[in-house]
Amino acid sequence: MATTTKASLAPDQAADIDAARAATSQTIRPTVPALEAMLHTPVPVLDHGFVRVIDYMGDDSAIVQAARVSYGRGTKRVQEDTGLIRYLMRHRHTTPFEMCEIKFHVKLPIFVARQWIRHRTASVNEYSARYSILDREFYIPAPEQLAAQSTTNRQGRGSVLQGEEAQAVLAMLRADADRCYADYATMLNEDPADPSRQGLARELARMNLTLNTYTQWYWKTNLHNLFHFLSLRADAHAQYEIRVYADAMMAMVDAWVPAAAQAFRDYRLGAVTLSAQMLAVLRRMLAGETVTQDNSGMSKREWTEFAQSVLD
Repeated sequence: MATTTKASLAPDQAADIDAARAATSQTIRPTVPALEAMLHTPVPVLDHGFVRVIDYMGDDSAIVQAARVSYGRGTKRVQEDTGLIRYLMRHRHTTPFEMCEIKFHVKLPIFVARQWIRHRTASVNEYSARYSILDREFYIPAPEQLAAQSTTNRQGRGSVLQGEEAQAVLAMLRADADRCYADYATMLNEDPADPSRQGLARELARMNLTLNTYTQWYWKTNLHNLFHFLSLRADAHAQYEIRVYADAMMAMVDAWVPAAAQAFRDYRLGAVTLSAQMLAVLRRMLAGETVTQDNSGMSKREWTEFAQSVLD
């Protein structure tokens, strides 16, 4: 995971985090020491972003309890609890995982946020540029992430740009972001030394900002929906700029619900789903038959996906 060494925090945010980390409270609800140690601490992502856990509810035992519809933690051994969680994940019994919830605070570029918000299964409250002024912070890709359009995948990247072309693109990204933010600040006219101009309303001035400007939000979801998010965004084929956030969140899930997280890695994140046609072809191959795309009954694209996931 590519990160900076220190999360990009406003002074008031840093003070709030220090205060939250210093405060303690007694509770009789189940807690997870490994996640408690991470609470409120921002994990740096990209050049100015971060993700941190604000609060959570439930643990591995809450999943087991819901599945058994029992009271209390029960007397089952840890091995049996783990086996049940793995059974639930394997057979896609999802409702027990909904018993666990988690809330994140995320700082991310606007274009990543617009991709992220397509997951319509969370409660979201975003920093409002109608009421507040966005910080002068922009995402500028690291040179190794500055890639050309893929020639085989409309949603993917190809080879990394080199030399003068790469430098020119980076210069344009920086210049455009700086110029647009400067114009944004001018339109707002927040300078009290120039009372002659009213300045444009914040809700209008914000439309001039580039999509690599950073925004922030609180994002609360249950574990089932979080696993769905991670299955897509922590996948190797996901866009890098959202995948690094998913990787950071996956590490937090590992600390929070280790048994469920391992089951998710085994049966979802690192697994392959075969269609009925693919399964039939695989059985023919195991029986010794030579199967090609021509006699498989699959389209070229489906055959390619099958070959890449199973045969390679």
